[in-house]
Amino acid sequence: MTNALQLNLRSQSFMQDANGYRLWQVNNIEQTWPADKTALLLCDVWDQHWCRGACERLEEMIERMDQTVKAVRGAGGQIVHAPSDTMDFYAESPARKRAIETPQVEIPPDIERADPPLPIDDSDQGSDTGETETHKAWHRQHAAIAIDIERDIITDKGTEVYSYLQHRGIEHLLILGVHSNMCLLHRTFAIKQMVRWGVDVVLIRDLTDAMYNPAMPPYVSHAQGTGLVIEFIEKFWCPSVESGDILGA
Repeated sequence: MTNALQLNLRSQSFMQDANGYRLWQVNNIEQTWPADKTALLLCDVWDQHWCRGACERLEEMIERMDQTVKAVRGAGGQIVHAPSDTMDFYAESPARKRAIETPQVEIPPDIERADPPLPIDDSDQGSDTGETETHKAWHRQHAAIAIDIERDIITDKGTEVYSYLQHRGIEHLLILGVHSNMCLLHRTFAIKQMVRWGVDVVLIRDLTDAMYNPAMPPYVSHAQGTGLVIEFIEKFWCPSVESGDILGA
């Protein structure tokens, strides 16, 4: 019998209530995903970052990220490690070669979607710990995330991810990682592009973070800023789920 993931997907839709007031309604839908038709992608879960706050928040999540990876893999799902700008580190890994050697499929035209602006101002690059100079601090994926070189794939190209999903007959894509308002939305392998290619994507909302400085609009705490981005994703791009659903399975 195929293992399954029991998920409670949360999205938001714009509507009018019975009195004619406009509002965002939260929708919760239970779905069962066959694990062998599901992949989990880790977006830019790097070993280091130029922002101290980003590093510290990732450390708080990293153990649960690894537990979630192991749960999906153990159920029979596919794991995609996508630490951008580190492919040289993995050049000789069988998991990297597996992604490269997968036959490339024809990429579909993008599905037209509304793309409104983010609810937070990240024009200062979003550090909440005072750093102002960005630089490439990362060299690999965080070492605490186990990679199964016999089963997983490593890539930072959207076309390789899409081709692998199609080649394996995978219908659903879970995504976790950082940062929700930047890489998680805009990488070629991440939410916006995968949705535009027709992939069924779901964000794991408690295993992500944002790059947001509370000194910038809308002048809320870092945690509230991250929450606003998650709500934005639920409204305009894809549903979200909590990791507890996966670990509970």
